[in-house]
Amino acid sequence: MKQDSTRNTSYTVDCEDYVHVVKFNPFDSGDSCSLIAYGGSNYVVVGTCRFQEEDAEVEGMQYKTLRTFHHGIRVDAIAWSPETRLDAIPPQIRFCTAASDRKLRLFTSDLQDKNEFKTFDGHSDYINDLVFAPNEGQEIASVSDDHTCRVWDLEGNEKAHFVLRSPGMSVCWHPEEAFKLMVAEKNGTIRFYDLITQQAILSLECEQTPLMSADWCLKNPLKIGAVAGSDWLIWDITRSSYPQDKRPVHVDRARLFRWSRVNENLFATTGYPGKTTTQLLVHHLGHPQPILSGTAAVGSGLTWHRTLPLCAVGGDHKIFFWVTEM
Repeated sequence: MKQDSTRNTSYTVDCEDYVHVVKFNPFDSGDSCSLIAYGGSNYVVVGTCRFQEEDAEVEGMQYKTLRTFHHGIRVDAIAWSPETRLDAIPPQIRFCTAASDRKLRLFTSDLQDKNEFKTFDGHSDYINDLVFAPNEGQEIASVSDDHTCRVWDLEGNEKAHFVLRSPGMSVCWHPEEAFKLMVAEKNGTIRFYDLITQQAILSLECEQTPLMSADWCLKNPLKIGAVAGSDWLIWDITRSSYPQDKRPVHVDRARLFRWSRVNENLFATTGYPGKTTTQLLVHHLGHPQPILSGTAAVGSGLTWHRTLPLCAVGGDHKIFFWVTEM
């Protein structure tokens, strides 16, 4: 919880295990604190964060663990449900994980006696990403190395099934475009599917591979970003199916791309974990160079705060937080 200048992080939180994935709740949970979930080798921890950037009475950062959920296997991805509410009586925590056994697990808890989880079977290979329907939270979409994108209801029934031409790396659902799903494939193609007709309606091309991660900009639904090879790429979907802007960023290879949730020109990328460190870069489209560069010991995961220009990366027994300028 201290300010940590040695690795130029703004804050760190100590964890009991290596953190494979970390995710801020992107939805309003009705509380002044932000929910964060992180996954280790066999559990998921849900906690709350509050930062001095949003509350003058906080010194640096406050972090509190709400509950640890036994998972029994390594956690590879986490998605929050918009049905998560801390202001309800009793509160409701709901999230879904993807694990190395190719299953999804839906967790629901009231942080007291009710702790349920359901397992969804169907994918035949590694699951790379998952997301809840952003408005009602009644469906979950997932993408996998098995060359499919699947949409599930909360009982684990498959509602839609899209066959891809290569591994599915990212899947996004935009609150303003609730009937469309964005799916990014490793071969460099990003497709939008109409969930009513279950047809592809638009595609974008990287013209380079491998595409490892893509994101749909919350603040401007016409903007898509991705990393492929060692470059970041950005599209304006009204203009062209080819990137409007691209730049090399990570010497080895870029791993993750995430738009800030507060500014349509702000985004972050991470490189592959090297022998000891992972590089995090924060970019602003108005600046030719990254506006922040950070390193985390063998970091993984990348997530932005819902209302602050602040991002987090998981690492070895730690979560690292960086605050950036708007």
